[in-house]
Amino acid sequence: MTPREVLIVPHTGRRSNVDSAAVAAELLDKAGIAVRVLVYRDASSVAEHPVLGRFDLYRHSYEAAIGVQLVLVLGGDGTFLRAADIARSADVPVLGINLGHVGFLAEWESDSLEEAIKRVIACDYRVEDRMTVEVRVIDNKKQELGRGWALNEVSVENQDRSGVLDATLEIDARPVSTFGCDGVLISTPTGSTAYAFSAGGPVLWPELDAILVVPNNAHALFSRPLVVSPHSTVAVESKVSSNPAEVVMDGFRKIPMPPGSRVEVVRGERPVRWVRLDTLTFTDRLVTKFRLPVEGWRGPN
Repeated sequence: MTPREVLIVPHTGRRSNVDSAAVAAELLDKAGIAVRVLVYRDASSVAEHPVLGRFDLYRHSYEAAIGVQLVLVLGGDGTFLRAADIARSADVPVLGINLGHVGFLAEWESDSLEEAIKRVIACDYRVEDRMTVEVRVIDNKKQELGRGWALNEVSVENQDRSGVLDATLEIDARPVSTFGCDGVLISTPTGSTAYAFSAGGPVLWPELDAILVVPNNAHALFSRPLVVSPHSTVAVESKVSSNPAEVVMDGFRKIPMPPGSRVEVVRGERPVRWVRLDTLTFTDRLVTKFRLPVEGWRGPN
């Protein structure tokens, strides 16, 4: 039988997070499951830890998750998105335990860590696929500048705030509107509760197959969010005379977008495999994470 392995991805900015990672590693190790630990820039807090320092340490690379049963994320949404980058490349599931603030991408909270590890050990969980989008950036000479992908959103961002980004939004090879803006957000349903929500977009239930488009501070009469088919191609072109922009995927993967460039976004061929531990509906998660008032609710008869 092939030995089971788990890659732990902790946010190492707080000592308490590192200690939580150590608790998870010890529980897995005692159950006979091999442990890998991912480290970012400063590995000292992990390498010098009396527990975590005993395990194999990996830098952020696609090889880190090859062969593991799942990727266990201990941190907030930023840590989850970086871990999802590795998990998706290896086509392995990813489980998030929130040690941050809102932690909308996490499955459970920190006080349920030990129970979550027990469920992992017992293989008592299910896996859902979450939609992704793929990105291509092309300059005004039709040369490809880069490719990427996102689980949450693709953000086309103006790089010179002394002026606006002059952009044309296109859906399925047809122009929709030209406007000056701070940028344009192209989101998955999973990402609809993140940057797109802050910019005025609607919340999409993750079971919905769709692409959300939200102009960011657009100077135009028609600048409302759009929900388009998952089979559509969404493109944003900047004018040759416009400011330089940047295409940011999930907040950390970036491609420069000089004036006159074009970004194309389509549904991703490979989803992110998402570990679920409970049967809570998305509505319940929305109410809990955003602390929405539901006093007086009586429910169906």
